[in-house]
Amino acid sequence: MPHCAIGVDVIVGFPSESDAHFRETYDFLHSLDVSYLHVFTYSERDNTHALTIQPVVPVSVRQERNKALRNLSHKKMSYFTEQHLGQTRTVLFESHGKDGMMEGYTDNYIKITTPFRQEWSNKIVDWELR
Repeated sequence: MPHCAIGVDVIVGFPSESDAHFRETYDFLHSLDVSYLHVFTYSERDNTHALTIQPVVPVSVRQERNKALRNLSHKKMSYFTEQHLGQTRTVLFESHGKDGMMEGYTDNYIKITTPFRQEWSNKIVDWELR
């Protein structure tokens, strides 16, 4: 599947995650040929072993790390999208309009936003990526 999007789920800010650990994670994810990242910020859950692990990463640091990885994800998705410019892909548009616009995803998970057209609601449409 040469045109498929590949995403990676990542948790940031898990207890004991040092700056060096995060940098290693960032560099590793940057090196991967993936299309996007789905980034989660660690949050405490009652009755879990993680509550006993030290040191605790401050919430503000967790948020900074989340933002850094979301920015990396945006760059990866932009690069992935650029590789498909000029291609015609199928898009499934959702039925509802938001601010006069509608969104859908190509068959390989590239998000498309266009002015709302009722006739495209819940339909698969051929779309040239530009």
